[in-house]
Amino acid sequence: MAADKPGRQPAMATTEAKAGFSGKVTVYVIFSAFIASCSGLIFGYNIGISGGVTAMQNFLQSFFPALIGESRVATESTYCKFNDQGLQAFTSSLYLAGLISTFGASYVTKHSGRRITLTVAGFLSLVGVVLAAAAKHIIMLIIGRILIGIGVGFANQAGPIYLSEIAPPNLRGVLNVMFQTNVGVGIFAANIVNFAVGYLDEKVGWRVALACGAVPSSMLALGGLLLVESPISLIERGKPEEGRTILQKVRGTENVDEEFNEMVRACIASEAMSESAFRAVLKPNSRPQLVISFLSAIFQQMTGINAIMFYAPALFRTVGFQSNASLYSAAIIGAVNVTSTIASMFVVDRMGRRFLLIQGSLQMLVAQVVIATILGVTLKDVIAGSDAPPLPQASAISVVVLICIFVAGFGWSWGPITWLLCSELFPLETRSAGQSIAVSANLVATFIIAQAFLSMLCSMKYGIFLFFAAWLILMTLFVAFFIPETKNIPLDSIERVWRKHWFWKTVVVDSAVSNGNGLPTSTKEKGSLGHSNQGGVEVTTM
Repeated sequence: MAADKPGRQPAMATTEAKAGFSGKVTVYVIFSAFIASCSGLIFGYNIGISGGVTAMQNFLQSFFPALIGESRVATESTYCKFNDQGLQAFTSSLYLAGLISTFGASYVTKHSGRRITLTVAGFLSLVGVVLAAAAKHIIMLIIGRILIGIGVGFANQAGPIYLSEIAPPNLRGVLNVMFQTNVGVGIFAANIVNFAVGYLDEKVGWRVALACGAVPSSMLALGGLLLVESPISLIERGKPEEGRTILQKVRGTENVDEEFNEMVRACIASEAMSESAFRAVLKPNSRPQLVISFLSAIFQQMTGINAIMFYAPALFRTVGFQSNASLYSAAIIGAVNVTSTIASMFVVDRMGRRFLLIQGSLQMLVAQVVIATILGVTLKDVIAGSDAPPLPQASAISVVVLICIFVAGFGWSWGPITWLLCSELFPLETRSAGQSIAVSANLVATFIIAQAFLSMLCSMKYGIFLFFAAWLILMTLFVAFFIPETKNIPLDSIERVWRKHWFWKTVVVDSAVSNGNGLPTSTKEKGSLGHSNQGGVEVTTM
């Protein structure tokens, strides 16, 4: 087994992990991480572009003409200007398609590899972008969004897994956070595009905005053809020598015996399980990973972040901003999101996952409560049902500042760390299945919020922010009591944290009986990889 403590190395020289695995930050790792994280770029751009496009008059006139009259008259209330189920379906159809596709993506990820899954994701989303941008009627528009959604399902399935598997253990947090960083970059880019196309002819502005989604899709599709496969995926699919070669290439050293040995052990344990991954993930020893990843994926959306990101321009217009001002404010929010997510990259492997999750939750909680208070006090007339004046300038600026504080809290906590946890908690045999369940839970919550937010805003008014604040209280308690710290623990040794946790140690089988993967520790299993000398390394299950 690997040692628990790393040897000290000069800064920027080598990246010796806690497990004693050797390696440098090579050009292969940097390039692979950059391309794989483009999966987050696709997701983020399509989150951000929706809000701007759905606030463009020509887009609404082309596909939702009834809403134009409602928005102009605003007979119900300021909060209800954009309340339309069809408009919400345009946004949410992408996430419903992603939800359904992620289970197929799990099979492709496991049996065909992470690389091919990412490449397929890029090409599918590219075709969807072309259809949506060229749409002549609502059916063509929705089909395009569905294809983008399928691409998002494949990308969100394989991207975080690939990033975790290609990274040196002690840099796994930094590289995995690149996924969420690119989600933020995509949202920010979409906000800039939304603002810029406001100066184009209104008949082509929304088409240009949608068409720009081809950029991240093309990056992933073409870049995926140049990626190296994840070493552990090659070993898992019966190509250990090829896996060793790739591992040496991405680590920049011939001395990969210990890490390779650990990967082979994990693959043998995975192969020794006769049941399917989806059945295995329901076993008691997978329960901590399943519960944490499933709830974390839902909680990420229940912060209210995508409600703001989806509809930021429309939201700002409901509180008194003009069209260009609302897009400009949304762009500021996107910039804050990117900056805070990048900040998370530098601290997540030092401060740990738990601290950032708790601190971010509390920061978002305070911001949501104060926003609700400002809107509740300032827009009393709207709540009473009468026509309301625009939000006073001082209050409007305060709302923007508080939303930025909220987004910053999300950007360095629940945004990146949710995907990091989901990709690093599961052992190899259930990793793709566990990621599918987490992505599905996330997309279900995303779909519900996207489909319901404008209606909730109309009916709950400022109380919508208190609704999300209540969820943040629950999330903080969940982290404090049920999420253990996993920083710097090798990917295939994470199961040891459950044996030390006050609650989860009562759920998993004791290590004397099982190795945490559902296999007896004393058994010498021999899968097709066998008990053999793989490239000079004696390999047995532990």
